[in-house]
Amino acid sequence: MSLATGTATPEVSVLVPAKDEAENLPEFVRQARDALLPLPYKCEVVIIDDGSRDATADTLRELAAKHAFVRIVTHRSQRGIADALASGGDAARGRVLVFYPADLQYRPSDIPSLVQPILDDTADIVTGTKQGHYEKRFVSWVYNGLCRWLFGVRVTDLNSVKAYRREVMDGLTTRPDWHRFMVVIAAAQGFRLAERPVPLLPRRAGKSKFGIGRIPVGVLDLVSVWFQLRFGRKPLLFFGVPGAVLIFLGFLVAVYALIERYAYHQGNRAFLYLVLLLVLAGLMLFGFGFVGEMLAGVREEVRAIRRPPDRPIGGDGGPRGN
Repeated sequence: MSLATGTATPEVSVLVPAKDEAENLPEFVRQARDALLPLPYKCEVVIIDDGSRDATADTLRELAAKHAFVRIVTHRSQRGIADALASGGDAARGRVLVFYPADLQYRPSDIPSLVQPILDDTADIVTGTKQGHYEKRFVSWVYNGLCRWLFGVRVTDLNSVKAYRREVMDGLTTRPDWHRFMVVIAAAQGFRLAERPVPLLPRRAGKSKFGIGRIPVGVLDLVSVWFQLRFGRKPLLFFGVPGAVLIFLGFLVAVYALIERYAYHQGNRAFLYLVLLLVLAGLMLFGFGFVGEMLAGVREEVRAIRRPPDRPIGGDGGPRGN
């Protein structure tokens, strides 16, 4: 039997964030049991109740009492998928984690195909490529295109179900909605990527938690992640270059103003204001850069403290260079 029960340590932990999914959870667990039971490795399902206001809590208690492979993590209030995955990862016991929503738009029978490249040691993170027609297809296409252009990650679908080694979580932040950028952050850290097709089905019950209002937030998050990955460790490069340009322009304007004043005997107070504006703006950008450098140094020290000891490359699933 491949489903982890009691004290048995599972190989794979399926993390299932659930917000008001009482109608879908019994069927999800049934399908997960049918899909995971025949596998040669042990699995568990960790369901994270993310502040549900329907009967999700009661449903989960019944499911956990009936199925020993089901484990429950509860958030008192809604904290988002990123926090749910972090909480589920802390509670999970498997070395391979799988992000799977509870809305039954993805079939649990596709979980083994996502996990297998990691178990075969050919990938560190595997993302599903949505198949079929679905809502917000155009938005997804734009989002994936922007990510491929900004980050250079040649993956078709970045915002889908995923399987990944536990080590991938070490470099991720629990900031809201940043789970969407798990693939690009993992790629930047040298983890190997793969993708597998997964059919996307219509939602059976409940309603989507994502509306069109999330698009501006997603764009801002995209810019924030791009900045963090490109300049997070050297912020002075981002602030220092425009700061130096502004100071240099201020110097040129000052030279021109002096020539005009003493060579042509024509004064213009506007040039003085422009010089002050350019030089002060440049100095402010340099100041932001220096403060950013100090914060980056503190963050690197914290990461060094939290980083686990190095392990030999091999079946442990540590990051590798591209």
